[in-house]
Amino acid sequence: MNWIANFVRPKIKGLMAGRETPENLWRKCPSCGEMIFHRDLDAAQNVCLQCGYHMRIGPQERFAAIFDAGLFEELPPPVVPADPLRFRDERKYSDRMRDARSKTGRNEAISVARGTIDGLPVMIAVQPFDFLGGSLGMAVGETLVTAMQAAVEEKRPFVLFVSSGGARMQEGILSLMQMPRVTIGVDMLREAGLPYIVVLTDPTTGGVSASYAMLGDVQIAEPGALIGFTGQRVIEQTIRERLPEGFQRAEYLLDHGMVDMVVHRHDMRDTLSRLVHLMMRKSRPTTRLAPPVISANATRPTALKPVAAANKSGAP
Repeated sequence: MNWIANFVRPKIKGLMAGRETPENLWRKCPSCGEMIFHRDLDAAQNVCLQCGYHMRIGPQERFAAIFDAGLFEELPPPVVPADPLRFRDERKYSDRMRDARSKTGRNEAISVARGTIDGLPVMIAVQPFDFLGGSLGMAVGETLVTAMQAAVEEKRPFVLFVSSGGARMQEGILSLMQMPRVTIGVDMLREAGLPYIVVLTDPTTGGVSASYAMLGDVQIAEPGALIGFTGQRVIEQTIRERLPEGFQRAEYLLDHGMVDMVVHRHDMRDTLSRLVHLMMRKSRPTTRLAPPVISANATRPTALKPVAAANKSGAP
């Protein structure tokens, strides 16, 4: 009997098997290639610690970073026809929807929640890119209109974080009609004297960028976000000219008056707080909840705690 082969080796393998390292502990930055530990990346709100590249995040991360103490109440999604045209290309539309729901854990390409920012009630909608490219369909349009109606009834400013490839082709004209419908919802907010603030994230293109995504009272963009109607290559082929460096990026649009400001993700909460309080003619509280402290050495976001407004820079 070989004692090492039959006893020692299986024991060692058994011990090592329970200590396998998960594959998702490190994330690679798409911009600079830096490998970032997942807890450090979470603490930095998915912003690269090396180059500042803003990675895409979902609704839950947005809500947690913006609302006071990360507390919010999601609005229930409205019921719409699942596959109105019974569309099929290479695959059935219903199959694509099922895969997207399984992958993201969400029902549609939008989530809406109510909560407070420094004590002021607000409504926030997030249209993420990871669900069928953030495409605008009947469910997204109906959700936005319903949420805007609720914001008018509750007298809440409306903030939209948008990332989209445009209208959802599988729903044809029904998806295109959501653009004027949401535009009417924006008009409802303005008639009620409520702010409509749009935060453009990477990427925002197509019919969404040609309609409600560019109708904000204040247009904010995240650094480096791609914003435009159609792709740069298509434009170059159409006009037969070389486009400027950085064309359709947030900083280029800021220089040419298409957006009002480019705001780093770490400063987004404070910026939105100042804007909604100013536009609603409300004074900011003398003490308010600070956002998580961002640190390259942090293993997780620090606990939220009240801080004095006198210690914060910017307008009261």
